[in-house]
Amino acid sequence: MKIAIIGTGYVGLTTAVVLAYLNHDVAAVDKDESKLNLLHEGKSPIHEPGMQTLLDEVWHTIRFTPSVAEVVPEAELILIAVGTPPKKNGEADTRHVEQAAREVAQVCHPNRHYTLVVKSTVPIGTNRRVAEVVENVFSARGMQGNVSVASNPEFLQEGLALQGAFYPDRIVIGANCDDAVDALRRLYQPILEQTFDSPSSLPRPAAYHLPPMMTTDANSAEMIKYAANTFLALKISFINEIAGLCENVGADVTEVARGIGLDSRIGPQFLRAGLGWGGSCYPKDTTALLGVAAQSGYEMPITEAARTVNFRQRERIVEKLMLACEVHASKERVSTTASPLQGKTIGILGLAFKPNTDDIREAPALDIIRQLVEEGAHVRAHDPIAMPNARHALGEIPIHFTEDVYQLSYNADALVLVTEWELYHRLALRKLAKQMKTPILIDGRNVYSPQEASAAGFHYIGIGRK
Repeated sequence: MKIAIIGTGYVGLTTAVVLAYLNHDVAAVDKDESKLNLLHEGKSPIHEPGMQTLLDEVWHTIRFTPSVAEVVPEAELILIAVGTPPKKNGEADTRHVEQAAREVAQVCHPNRHYTLVVKSTVPIGTNRRVAEVVENVFSARGMQGNVSVASNPEFLQEGLALQGAFYPDRIVIGANCDDAVDALRRLYQPILEQTFDSPSSLPRPAAYHLPPMMTTDANSAEMIKYAANTFLALKISFINEIAGLCENVGADVTEVARGIGLDSRIGPQFLRAGLGWGGSCYPKDTTALLGVAAQSGYEMPITEAARTVNFRQRERIVEKLMLACEVHASKERVSTTASPLQGKTIGILGLAFKPNTDDIREAPALDIIRQLVEEGAHVRAHDPIAMPNARHALGEIPIHFTEDVYQLSYNADALVLVTEWELYHRLALRKLAKQMKTPILIDGRNVYSPQEASAAGFHYIGIGRK
C-alpha cells in the first residue's frame, strides 16, 4: 500500500520504519528542517533501542519530505502522527492535527478515495472534528471529496516501541465506515497474521499469540487510548501509596507487590514502587482526560488522586534525603538552623524519565534537582544518554554533569538513584561508598537489596522498604 505519514516524531517514525519493513510504500512528512536533515542522512532523530538498526535497513525505501503535496495525492492511506501538546489548562492541543488534516484535504485528488487515519493521541470527538475540517476544505475547493476518517490510537512504550509495533497486544480501529476498516486491516495484515520474517534484532517472542484487531466507533477508540494510559498511571500510583504505608507499618512493598501481582486479576506489571511516572504520555493524558471530564461536567476523583500521589513521590524523596542528612549531622553533633541539604553535594543517578530513552519530559529527576538546588545543595548528575536534553531543560540551574558515574560519588554527601538504567544495576557499591563523605544511598527505584547496599557500607533508604 502507498502510505503517507504526517509527522516523524516518536510515533510517526516508529510507524514509518515498521511499515516500510513490511514492504509498504512509505513517505513521511515533517516541517522540522533539522529533523529532516538527519533523516536524509539516514540518522534517527530519536533515541529508541533498535531504531537506528532498522532505519539502516529500510532507509533507502522511505521518502522523507517537508511537502504534503508531494506525497498525499498518490497515497491510499494517510496517517496523522503529529504532536498534541498540553494547553495551559491541561487539555490536549489539537491544532497540529487539524492543520495536518487541512493540508491533506487541500491536495487530495477529486477522483480518488483516501483513508485518513488519526494516530495522534487526541481528545474524544477529534475524529468528528477532523472530518468537518476535511469537508470544509473540499467545500471551499468546490469539490465533493471521498475521504474516510478513522482513529487508530497507538499504545507504544518508549524503550520498547519497535517490539510493541511488531508484536502488539491489540490493534484498535475506530471508524464508522467499512472501507476504512478494510484498508487498515490490509495495512496491518502481516502483523495480525504474523506472516513477516522478524528482524534479526527483534525476534518474535516465544509465547506471542496473534493480536486481535478491535473495531469500534471513533469516540470509543479515542477513549480507549486515554483510559488505558490512565489505568496504568493509577496502578503505579496505587503501589506508591501502598509503599508509603509499608514504611509506616514495617512491611516491604517489594514483597507486597509480588504477593498481589500473583493474583491473575491484578498481574505483576506496573507494580514497582518508586518515584512515579513521567514522560510524554501519562502526565499529559491524565490531564487531558480530566479536561475532557470537566468539559462534560463530570468529576474523576480517582484520576486526580493518582496525579497527586505521583507528584508527591518527588517531594517525598527529597524529604527522605533531608532526614538522612539530619541523622548524620546529629551523629556528628553538628547543629545548624539551615536546611539539612545546605552546602551538601548530592549525586543524581539517572535523568531520563525511564531507561532506554533520552526523553526528559516530566522526568522526576528534573523536579528533584530543582528542589535540591532550592535547598542549597550542590548537585552532580549522570545519565548514559539524556544529559544533553537535561542540560537544555534545566537552563541556568547550576548542575555539574559528569560522564563518569564513579566521579559522581567522590566526596559526595549522598547519592539518589532516579532512573533504573541497566548500568546502575552493576555498579561497584563498595567503591562508591568508600569515595563518599557520608555514604547515603536513596534508591528511588528499589534496584538494590537493603542487605547488599548496607554490606557495601551505605546507609540505604529505598521506597516502601524496611
